[in-house]
Amino acid sequence: MTKACTAVIRGRVQGVGFRYSTRKIATELGVTGWVSNQPDGSVRVWAQGAAASVDQLMTFLHRGPGGASVTSIEAQEIDPDPAVTHFEIRY
Repeated sequence: MTKACTAVIRGRVQGVGFRYSTRKIATELGVTGWVSNQPDGSVRVWAQGAAASVDQLMTFLHRGPGGASVTSIEAQEIDPDPAVTHFEIRY
């Protein structure tokens, strides 16, 4: 079953390798989508894949990589997009 979510992560999440770590974990889990820094200092993630894999990625997003300090995360389920075939960092 395919699950898709979007999330906005706040805290000390830019300049700590958050995007690169997210892409690495997502790729290992077989999750597709994207991650990007936002002008307000947050990080936004759009992810889809097997429900268990997306859930594992969301668990990672709650803590982030070493050096990150996640203070809040706003996540919601969305409709999957079959056109998204890999996970990328958006600039």
